[in-house]
Amino acid sequence: MLKREGGFHLAEIARLFSEADGDRPSPEGSREVDAVMAEAMRIAEALLFAAPEPLGEQDIEKRLPRGVTAVAVLDQLKAAYSSRGVNLVRVGGKWMFRTAADLAWLLAGGESEPKKLSRAALETLAIVAYHQPVTRAEIEEIRGVAISKGTLDVLLETGWVRLRGRRRAPGRPITYGTTQSFLVQFGLDAITDLPGLEELKGAGLFDGRLPSGFGIPQPSDQADLAPDEDPLTDEGLEDFAADAPGPDPEDPAIG
Repeated sequence: MLKREGGFHLAEIARLFSEADGDRPSPEGSREVDAVMAEAMRIAEALLFAAPEPLGEQDIEKRLPRGVTAVAVLDQLKAAYSSRGVNLVRVGGKWMFRTAADLAWLLAGGESEPKKLSRAALETLAIVAYHQPVTRAEIEEIRGVAISKGTLDVLLETGWVRLRGRRRAPGRPITYGTTQSFLVQFGLDAITDLPGLEELKGAGLFDGRLPSGFGIPQPSDQADLAPDEDPLTDEGLEDFAADAPGPDPEDPAIG
């Protein structure tokens, strides 16, 4: 009778090891797999460098060798570029090469001066990002001060804010939300990557003396309209153009 070790006959253990050895790829097979992955990485690298805008995983995977997933290739490519002058990053659910953060200053002098947003515009952008879909009246209620049409115009011109729809409420006000360009500009893979209250406290942006019950909502930029939103029609755009409240006292100049 065979002696048992750990609940298995020694013969069974030997058989298990034998089967495991048989499943291992041969050195030649391993080299072939490595060659396929290397070629796939070269293809993905070329596609990303040539693309005028970030690429989705599906766009990349359909050009890769059969059986190779874009996720595996991009993860390896990201690691390969992690210490280089450009890094592979995922923003807005898509992939792109971007100058390494610690070297961005090298290129700053060669670029045109970006348009600077006023404090009112920055506050409005933050409110839209965290509270979308949000109306002008709701923005003003959160800020505690009226905003000018010019403030929203500038944010729309940057491409970071978009008109979403019309709220099912008296007056059917227009709702606003962020765009894919907003995610790319601020290096976010998804709107949920925006910092929460605890992260903002850790960064020193709140000193801890917050009103009772104060909180930051979980942001969402879903493309589908919310249950209380209607589609934005041409009539809605005309209403937006005609809706021009007075200048924002905190925003004498935007730019």
